[in-house]
Amino acid sequence: MKKYLIQNSPFIVPTTDGKLIEEHHGLASTNNSEISVAHMIAPPGWTEPFQTPEFDEYTYLIRGKKRFIIDDEEIILEAGQSIQILKNTHVQYSNPFDEECEYIAICKPAFDFAKVHREE
Repeated sequence: MKKYLIQNSPFIVPTTDGKLIEEHHGLASTNNSEISVAHMIAPPGWTEPFQTPEFDEYTYLIRGKKRFIIDDEEIILEAGQSIQILKNTHVQYSNPFDEECEYIAICKPAFDFAKVHREE
């Protein structure tokens, strides 16, 4: 039995907002419920509804900028910075800027649509 897994074919999450989501490890790609690791590229003008996830989310920004609204506070993350957002936090993610933002997102436990609780 191997003690490692090299991911050569991440699961491409279908989206309707122009965002690329490549899940390398997690529920959809490797059936791992403990953690998810995804590479993402969000186009200019991209936004998600507010949500209150049941998992911690870590974001490392590779290029561009990404806006977070956490409760009533606005935070702009820039390339080379990272952030941890604890589970059960009311948050909105967006890229209101003129360039793509590329980042890695890690969720613990793994991202689960049933546990993200996006507002409509």
